[in-house]
Amino acid sequence: MTKIIALTNQKGGVGKTTTAVNLAASLAALDRRVLLVDLDPQGHATMGSGADKHDLDGSVLDVVLGDKKPTEVILDCPQAGYALLPGNGDLTAAEVELLAGGDGRERKLVTALAELSGEYDVVLIDCPPSLNMLTVNALTAADGVLIPLQCEFYALEGLSALLDTVEQIKDSVNPQIEIFGILRTMFDARNSLTRDVSKQLRDYFGDALLKTTIPRNIRVAEAPSHGLPVTKYARFSRGSQAHRVLAKELIRRLSL
Repeated sequence: MTKIIALTNQKGGVGKTTTAVNLAASLAALDRRVLLVDLDPQGHATMGSGADKHDLDGSVLDVVLGDKKPTEVILDCPQAGYALLPGNGDLTAAEVELLAGGDGRERKLVTALAELSGEYDVVLIDCPPSLNMLTVNALTAADGVLIPLQCEFYALEGLSALLDTVEQIKDSVNPQIEIFGILRTMFDARNSLTRDVSKQLRDYFGDALLKTTIPRNIRVAEAPSHGLPVTKYARFSRGSQAHRVLAKELIRRLSL
C-alpha cells in the first residue's frame, strides 16, 4: 500500500526540499518505488532531481487542474533513482485557481494521486514554504507529515502554527493524517542553542522527534547545482550517510 508523506514547514530555509530530494533517493536505494511530487512553485526539487524546470512538457500544475493525467507528466530520474512529478513557477497559477475553485478545491491532489494507487511504495510531497491552498492539498492527500526543523528559537513558534493547521485538516477533510516525525536539520551538536531546542522538542514531542539528525554539510549544499541528490553526488559524505539513516528509520517507523 502506498504511503503518502508531505514534507512541510511554512518557514523557509529549513532544508525541506533538500530533505525531500535526498530522502527520495535514499529510499529508492533501499529498493522502494518512490515518487517525488514537487508542489513548490520554486521548483527546486525538480532541479535537484536533474530536470529543467524551465523546459517541461507538463507539470504538477496540469495534474492538479485536471488537464493531464499524472502518467503523462511523471519523469523518470535514472540518476536519482526515483520518479518525479515536476513543478515550477506555473504553480502560482494553480494557487489562484484553487482559491476560486469552490467545493472540493482541497481534494484536487487526492484525486490525481488516486490514479497512481499501488504504483509506488512511497510518495513524497515537497510543499511550498507557506500554508496556502497547495499545502492544504498536500495535507489532504497525505497519510502523514514529516516536518524538517532547524533548531533555533523562531522555529518553535512556526511549528506550533503548523501543528494547528494539521489538526484543522484532521478535523475537517483528512481524519487519518498523522505527524510521522519531526526532523532536525542543519544540526550542530556543538551549538548550545541547538542542544537546548533539541531538549525542548524531545520533552514536548517525545517519540515524534526522529532520532536521526541531518548535519550541516558542504556536500549537501553542492549537490543541487549538479542536479543530483547528495547520495549520488558524494555518497560517502556525512550528509549522504545521514539521509540513508533517515530512510532506514522511516522504513522501520512506518513499515514502508
